[in-house]
Amino acid sequence: MSLIKSISGIRGTIGGKVNDNLTPLDVVKFASAFGTWLQNNKNKKNLTLVIGRDARISGQMVSSLVTATLQGLGINVIDLGLSTTPTVEIMVPELNADGGIILTASHNPKQWNALKLLNEKGEFITGENGAEVLALAENEDFNYAEVDDLGKYETRDDAFDIHIQQILDLPMVDVEAIKAKNFKVALDAVNSTGGIAIPMLLDKLGCETIKLYCEPTGHFPHNPEPLKEHLGDICELMKKENADVGVVVDPDVDRLALIDEKGEMFGEEYTLVAVADYLLKHKKGAAISNLSSSRALRDVARSHDSEYFASAVGEVNVVTLMKEKNAVIGGEGNGGIIYPDLHYGRDSLVGVALFLTHLAKENKTVSELRAGYPSYFMGKKKIELTPEIDVDAILSKMEQEYQNEDVSTVDGVKIDFENNWVHLRKSNTEPIIRIYTEAHSQEEADQLGDDIIAKIKSLI
Repeated sequence: MSLIKSISGIRGTIGGKVNDNLTPLDVVKFASAFGTWLQNNKNKKNLTLVIGRDARISGQMVSSLVTATLQGLGINVIDLGLSTTPTVEIMVPELNADGGIILTASHNPKQWNALKLLNEKGEFITGENGAEVLALAENEDFNYAEVDDLGKYETRDDAFDIHIQQILDLPMVDVEAIKAKNFKVALDAVNSTGGIAIPMLLDKLGCETIKLYCEPTGHFPHNPEPLKEHLGDICELMKKENADVGVVVDPDVDRLALIDEKGEMFGEEYTLVAVADYLLKHKKGAAISNLSSSRALRDVARSHDSEYFASAVGEVNVVTLMKEKNAVIGGEGNGGIIYPDLHYGRDSLVGVALFLTHLAKENKTVSELRAGYPSYFMGKKKIELTPEIDVDAILSKMEQEYQNEDVSTVDGVKIDFENNWVHLRKSNTEPIIRIYTEAHSQEEADQLGDDIIAKIKSLI
């Protein structure tokens, strides 16, 4: 069963049986539910939705189904075609639309696709809103338009230009400083839409782009999640071409990984750290990440006399806390940069522009820049429990066990020790506790995970 219905959208593998996989009927039902939810909550006629898709193979089919369904409800559709998640988010308010749908399964393999739902601000809908959409889908309570009231359809091909120009216009993006450096940038776009958008941006910034996997065919040449074990090809290309920096994005271009001039990973967690370092140097304020992100962001914020706060895991939660704290910068440790001066969504394009500005102004190599940040290492483990065990009770016992430490229960149980931390989160679908750790060495991070697993087992 590969259909996952959540408050942020619906995702699944293409083909198979209805309600088990992402079939055409499931796409139509969920698009109908979102369109109906918008109609129920907007006091206006002639609603308009913006849609865009990544380059995965099923994208055109899913886009056609979504478009026809929305028109069938009487909703107008503006289709951006091949796009990125942040570009769709930018274009919803730009076009005064009532919402948007991004057709992407992000870093999932090619057999997956998904519908991600946006409100009129171009931001992901809230958990409460998502639950209402799911209820409508479950009940199939839809009322389609009569023939004279069908929605209109139009396409736009200027979305990337608009998105990029908004980035270039940001005061904290120094185009001239970047141009003066003539950076040589290697790019792995995993054969999706980053292969269109990122070179357009780099060209405007006066950079030379060495393209790897930039044809938007949807045939991913490696696992599309931008992790070290998947990126051997671009690491080799960096050394071969003597490039200054390597840029890697996932299929929908909301996660940014960087590679230094030696062909070594900058560290997924450190994309946000570096951008925050640059921004907080010029404007004091809050930095936000989630509870499972690196402590390095907290350290950098404090070095600039700025505050750091951690949200529950999930982009919606990060954005909510960013708004509450009026944050200067936020994001997630998976390479997600959220820069509120542009918009409240993870955006690799603005991440690239801000990082290159920082690199140009520091007058350092990428490896020298990385060496200036606190060095942390993360571990990820899990403990599988039998179904009859009460996972919540175990987490509560762990909270009590470490009550003399700095403990957060915002999202599971996070225990901050002086030199390391552990974050325990239960799976929503299985009797599993996921265990995230961070310490000053990989061995220490892994050992902490093993110690916590032993402690949990002793409490069962």
